[in-house]
Amino acid sequence: MKFRVLVINPGSTSTKLAVMTEEGPLVEENVVHTGPWVTELKTVAQLDHRKAAVLEFLARHGFDVRDLDAVVGRGGLLRPLSSGTYLVNDAMIEDLRNEVGGSHASNMGGLLAASIARPYGLPAFVVDPVSVDEYWDYSRISGLPCLPRRSLLHALNMKQAARKAASELGRDLDDLFLVIAHLGSGFSVSPCYHGRLVDANNSNEEGPFTIERAGTLPSRVILRLCREIGEPRKVKFLLISEAGMFGYLGTKDAREVEKNLSDPKWALVYRAMAYQVAREIGAMASVAPELPDAIVITGGLARSQTFVNLVKERTSFIAPHLVYPGEDEMACLAQGAIRVLSGEEQAKEYPERGRTV
Repeated sequence: MKFRVLVINPGSTSTKLAVMTEEGPLVEENVVHTGPWVTELKTVAQLDHRKAAVLEFLARHGFDVRDLDAVVGRGGLLRPLSSGTYLVNDAMIEDLRNEVGGSHASNMGGLLAASIARPYGLPAFVVDPVSVDEYWDYSRISGLPCLPRRSLLHALNMKQAARKAASELGRDLDDLFLVIAHLGSGFSVSPCYHGRLVDANNSNEEGPFTIERAGTLPSRVILRLCREIGEPRKVKFLLISEAGMFGYLGTKDAREVEKNLSDPKWALVYRAMAYQVAREIGAMASVAPELPDAIVITGGLARSQTFVNLVKERTSFIAPHLVYPGEDEMACLAQGAIRVLSGEEQAKEYPERGRTV
């Protein structure tokens, strides 16, 4: 039996939509939103407009909600939870509406899925939200008791890459030690130990500098920025949107940088970014008492053979590399829902019982 799943992946000014089966998309589109509500209404306040766009997408392509087996949305900033596929229940809807983990477009994913699925008695799911937290207890210790380290990472694509690696290696994921480097606009580097993402750099706060994020900075620099700029919101925007490669070179396009590597400054910054990724991989490879079975490189920047080779130069002594370019979030979401529909996996309940963090 082929399951039909509506996939909803909200971005800041667009929503990626698809109807997918086990074999891939039947139809897929990135719907760009226009109108004053896009800038005037923040995240969950846009729900009615976004829902109308989803229903219009279905009608335009000849689908009825009753043709579907489930609806799955991008997981938002929820409470800490284990990896897996979660049924969107009342508790999750309340937390997404209240944005308990912060304001982000992805918070609309589960809300949209439920609003479309529930009237027809269909299940609504989210899969591997960014708040997936499988940390060891000592991964949470920051050095300042009032500020524990938080698990925020690109879990959706990283878990999918881990499953691909296990399949390619012919091993059970629960028996593997992988170091996974997700390289997108933000970078997440994590040791996936026996199937669990037991540590990671929160890309908004630490780790390598990225395409647009500052990564780890000396605390005195943060204090100086706060003093000079004054407004915390402006400091945050600087650190996560106008720093990193963009801060040095004025572009967020790695392809443009690679065309200008004959310029010593551009080459230095690009190599420094790869150096910091390699350094983070080395750090995450040290968390277990054995060598990793593989280093997995994924995300948009993994399409760059130049950048991947720069990382490999410094990490090939640790373990063999497996490279899975891109981050097919739509397929990851659909497959998570289909694993539940087919009985391969059981949907989890939110919030997790007995969760202490």
